[in-house]
Amino acid sequence: MTLTQKEQTLLKDMKDAEKLCMEKYKKASEKANDPQLKNLFCDLSSAERQHLQIFEKMEQGTVEQPQSGNGGQPQFTAAYGQENTPEKQNDSYLCSDLLASEKHASHLYDACVFEFSDENARTAINAIQREEQNHGKALYDYMKVNGMYN
Repeated sequence: MTLTQKEQTLLKDMKDAEKLCMEKYKKASEKANDPQLKNLFCDLSSAERQHLQIFEKMEQGTVEQPQSGNGGQPQFTAAYGQENTPEKQNDSYLCSDLLASEKHASHLYDACVFEFSDENARTAINAIQREEQNHGKALYDYMKVNGMYN
């Protein structure tokens, strides 16, 4: 696959988004209090790394489709009650920040998918976008169970 200048520029933007999300999840996993949340952040950081690798290969002319994860959304148990503790506030902040990052990435891919001429590339970008939306759903589910999403 030969990329146009515009496709190369969009790939750079998508790689930058994946690098940022990957690093944010890694740092958030170190700062999270709830072990469930630490695990979620680690898992999502790994998924972002896989997305980055797909975009790096695409940049070199090879299109790979993402390997779908475990096939389902994680299930969470409430780690926090109604009380607004400093630990809950911290974990809520981390989730809110990362949910905003996922929304940004998903929006970016929504625009990019229309700009690629190669059908396999479009399919890969669209699949990654769906995975990003699933990441957002997992964050939302965690927040909802823990009384963090109003």
